[in-house]
Amino acid sequence: MGLWHVFYEDWQMECCGTPFSVGDEVSWPLLLLDPDTVLGGGWRDQLSEVAGPVEDVGGVRMVREETGLPVALGADPDAEEDRRPKPGSRTRSAGLLSVERHGARWPEAGGRVRAVQVLTQTWAETAPGSRSYEPVAGRRGLRAVERCPRWFTETETETETETEDEDEDEPTADGRGRRSRESGVVVTLDVPGTDSRLSRAVREARGIPGQSAEPGAETRGIGAADLAALLQTLSTATPPRRRARRRHAGA
Repeated sequence: MGLWHVFYEDWQMECCGTPFSVGDEVSWPLLLLDPDTVLGGGWRDQLSEVAGPVEDVGGVRMVREETGLPVALGADPDAEEDRRPKPGSRTRSAGLLSVERHGARWPEAGGRVRAVQVLTQTWAETAPGSRSYEPVAGRRGLRAVERCPRWFTETETETETETEDEDEDEPTADGRGRRSRESGVVVTLDVPGTDSRLSRAVREARGIPGQSAEPGAETRGIGAADLAALLQTLSTATPPRRRARRRHAGA
């Protein structure tokens, strides 16, 4: 078994996804994305590394990860040229694994859901009063849940990086409005026959000798709740904290 962080974006679930719970068996087409292109970047603790031969599968450029995970390689739609490794070569790439249910089809990765965290992202207006919003890099939080929601909501939250006097719905210093919104979930997927950087980190955290441990040893002898709690410590975007709105004079 290998543990992999997977981002399931809100619109992908709301459009054609099926909600799932911790412990469920699922099967998803996975796409490796440049993390800087997803919600402003800043995904250091949710990244995965894949290595293996690159091949073309029905027009989709894929990596058959050397420990068994099938992954499609995402292209930058804004790039003037395709910088992905070519079929027939080998690659070692780090990025954000995501669920992609639109467009072409390719082999899916199947496994058991070990943890689910709702991701809350801060968005700011592109210009004061524009009412058009863009994600703020690195301003997000993760909240552990037992089940992925079917629908995602706008929230009134505060992250630990904000001061006590800041509200998410108040303007930034340059006058741009901002808001927080649930923008998907980060799932920890346990895929049979694979191994990963996250699995090695869990083995290390549990004191399991790295050189002699077999893949899958990290999940043996630990309860589902304890494993989910440990995984949450290894995916450390600041959890959002709810706060009441301040009362204004005359309210």
